[in-house]
Amino acid sequence: MKEFDVVVIGGGPGGYAAGIRAAQLGLSVALVEREALGGTCLNWGCIPTKSLLHSAELYTQMCSASDFGIEAKSVGFDLSKIVQKSRQAADQLSQGIAQLMKKNKIEVFTGDASVVSVGQVQVGDQVLVTDSIVIATGAEQKSLGPIAIDGQQIWGAREAMTPTALPARLLIVGAGAIGVEFASFYRALGSAVTLLEVAPNILPAEDIDISALAAEALSQRGINVQVGQGLEGLASVAGCVEATIAGETLEFDAAILSVGVAGRVQGLGLEALGVTMNQGFVVVDERQQTSVPGIYAIGDVAGAPCLAHKATHEAMIAAETIAGHFVQGLQRDRIPGCTYSFPQIASIGLREQDAGDRALRIGRFPLYANGKAVVSGHTEGMIKTIFDSKTGALLGAHLIGDSVTELIQGFTVAIGLETTEHELLETIFPHPTVSEAMQESVMLAFDRPLHL
Repeated sequence: MKEFDVVVIGGGPGGYAAGIRAAQLGLSVALVEREALGGTCLNWGCIPTKSLLHSAELYTQMCSASDFGIEAKSVGFDLSKIVQKSRQAADQLSQGIAQLMKKNKIEVFTGDASVVSVGQVQVGDQVLVTDSIVIATGAEQKSLGPIAIDGQQIWGAREAMTPTALPARLLIVGAGAIGVEFASFYRALGSAVTLLEVAPNILPAEDIDISALAAEALSQRGINVQVGQGLEGLASVAGCVEATIAGETLEFDAAILSVGVAGRVQGLGLEALGVTMNQGFVVVDERQQTSVPGIYAIGDVAGAPCLAHKATHEAMIAAETIAGHFVQGLQRDRIPGCTYSFPQIASIGLREQDAGDRALRIGRFPLYANGKAVVSGHTEGMIKTIFDSKTGALLGAHLIGDSVTELIQGFTVAIGLETTEHELLETIFPHPTVSEAMQESVMLAFDRPLHL
């Protein structure tokens, strides 16, 4: 037996952050990870997909270089090198996490963990004794009824990130952030992509204006976007995939299933200990504590939104609570979301469709009226801001356009500081930048536009 103040199960962005923060607070920490450090996000999610998308973006830019007076005699791509680059990025960062574990004197155990009792975690032949357990095991992809990922023609996210050949005809089932990102990547490289979504809109978590603009942008890129339509059947046959959609059987070279996730809890033994679950996720309070004292849960396993930065913030809350510090609980209306599609999407706070009878002031500024967007050729998109009409408080911001994921932090800080329109109107934004469109959106909301 080995004794620790804290045992963290899962080495993703929530788990390793919880371990580091607990160690900084003077606690002895063990971290258990059955695969590579960094979890799904670093190894099979956020990082490698952004590498793939960056390669696709470079290829797209080079193909249109002549629009800016740059002549390239030939432009092509090597799919194997694109995939290899993404794997190298993931490996490099995972190794960096291992160094952080050593630096913070966190003992890492490799293997599957189970909570055998409150205060005891089993990993192989080892029993780890502790006062506090942090569950940070992430999430796993949901299946679609009887349809199974076969790794050949029917892919999950991992297969979609490591293709050995480019499918000429690709079906993507599910148009959330992951599905839309894969659609952007494969279409940029030349696949004929059909994007299928059972909800009335793609990106159903986004503001209605943003999801509509995103659907239009994807369609203009040649993606066949079908909404309000479920998949009726899917099977691998003779080297292809047959999909039944709206009563019609269509053939594709591959299909990607992207229909949501559930908490990864199998084998942990949580239910036997009385840990409350809800629809596949662990239920926690505002301090990330489960229904069983001494057991905490953070990140995807603790429920939506399943975002790495949400997991990291929850890690800080859990670690500081365990150390006896008072910390404010997670404020869900202040969690930004980003989709790295073409064009990008970023958002935070209130969506217009959720406002009900609340009186709002809304500004919508198109990027075609922004000077920096014009000179870069990225005029597609809009910045939308939502304010309380009585108090002037910034309630939400919704962006679509090139590199808007780098702009959303400005609105995130503003909402965190409970900013009103007055502070945003008085802020001096540098010119020429796309960030000026942020202020222009505020000006429009309050009937004082300059450039529209």
